[in-house]
Amino acid sequence: MSQDHTLMGFVHRRRRGAELFLLLLALAVGIGAYAAVGLGMEGTIPADIVGYGGWLTALIVVAHVAIRIFAPYADPVLLPLVAALNGLGLAVIHRLDLDNTSQCVDNGDFARQQLIWMTLGVVLFVATLGLLRDHRLLQRLTYTTGLAAIVLLLLPMVPIVGNTVNGAKIWISVGPFSFQPGEVAKVLLVIAFAGYLVLHRDALALAGRRVLFIDLPRGRDLGPILGMWAVSMFILVFQRDLGSSLLFFGIFLIMLYVATERPGWLVVGTVLFAVGAFAGWRAFGHVQNRVNIWLDPMAYYDQNPGSGQLVEGLFGMGWGGLIGRGFGGGAPCRIPYAESDFIVPAIGEELGLTAVMAIIVCYGLIVERALRIALISRDGFGKLMAVGLGSIFALQVFVVVGGVTGLIPLTGLTTPFLSYGGSSLVANWVVIALLLRISDQARRPVPRLSADDSDTGSDSESTQVVKLR
Repeated sequence: MSQDHTLMGFVHRRRRGAELFLLLLALAVGIGAYAAVGLGMEGTIPADIVGYGGWLTALIVVAHVAIRIFAPYADPVLLPLVAALNGLGLAVIHRLDLDNTSQCVDNGDFARQQLIWMTLGVVLFVATLGLLRDHRLLQRLTYTTGLAAIVLLLLPMVPIVGNTVNGAKIWISVGPFSFQPGEVAKVLLVIAFAGYLVLHRDALALAGRRVLFIDLPRGRDLGPILGMWAVSMFILVFQRDLGSSLLFFGIFLIMLYVATERPGWLVVGTVLFAVGAFAGWRAFGHVQNRVNIWLDPMAYYDQNPGSGQLVEGLFGMGWGGLIGRGFGGGAPCRIPYAESDFIVPAIGEELGLTAVMAIIVCYGLIVERALRIALISRDGFGKLMAVGLGSIFALQVFVVVGGVTGLIPLTGLTTPFLSYGGSSLVANWVVIALLLRISDQARRPVPRLSADDSDTGSDSESTQVVKLR
């Protein structure tokens, strides 16, 4: 028994040592990129490098200490990945702020604002780990979180607080502050989906009619997926937000398939998606415009709304090539909203395809760690919740990168941790905190009864072991 504890302690120390090394690399990426921006744009290291680096380091150290205190057995790779992406995003946004060319009519102090939002995100990250000691408590709030998510999705439709930005009604404004409630709604929907599917997956897994070697679900069980499809169509029609519509329906479909292990649900979901996409294309002008721009971007370059943003992004990435032009060597400000929707082409122009591929690998690692957490989780709710949270990053990155590269039509989603946007950044930090909480619960060693305890038949200890298992 003592040998087992010694081995586990050794493995635990090695894991934490590796995490510290990865955190140092992540900080080197963020602070080094910030210094490189100053050298490339102004020919000197930024004067505030000490203050900026100290602030960024303090935030990451606080997050790391919170993990050590509240979730000591959590996955050691997630925080370094997030720190590297967030640090690089801050540096790129700062580079866009410094550009004073004629194309940068909207440049401002976005980097400082993003750092403030990151601070709030880390605060909520620590609060989530500190207050939520067991993720299974969220299962009690299945229907509450679902109702809260629906309310948040409907808030932008309220005339007093709702706000339309670039044609999409997905914002609410309270005084000088604007917020995108859909970013919080996606987290609440994952919790609601996980709780619902844990309770009803046995019924949803029952097979219906068999067609071409695939067992389709029963007609009476189609209610949940039809309801979620209706919600996604509502977002597409009334809020004109194609990205969120795809994201919410895709998350539910993935979680439904994982819960039931029935390929028939993928068939039904694909058919519903195809019907919705075709109907949206036929009925709504903004969807037709997105598809037309996707099919022939050069033909709509000078129109409004047109393809200028997409074309400039493609030109920038093509000019950047494999290794990029270097910070200050490109012209990413030619791309409208380069700091938010199109930060990936801005990175591709000045850091090259190599950096873009490294970023995609980082996102892939985040999704892989989420799926690994789902595999080792000891409860069904934690498994589904980890899959849903990982799906948020997988779908969002696919939609964003696919849109800016011309693989799929453009949608209005931000790149997690990279793009400028407070609501997105804060929500994603909470998502990582929830993944770490599930990971800590899954990796925590289960206490075992000693020989003396088994001889005396300690009921309290036996009950405790059963509950933990």
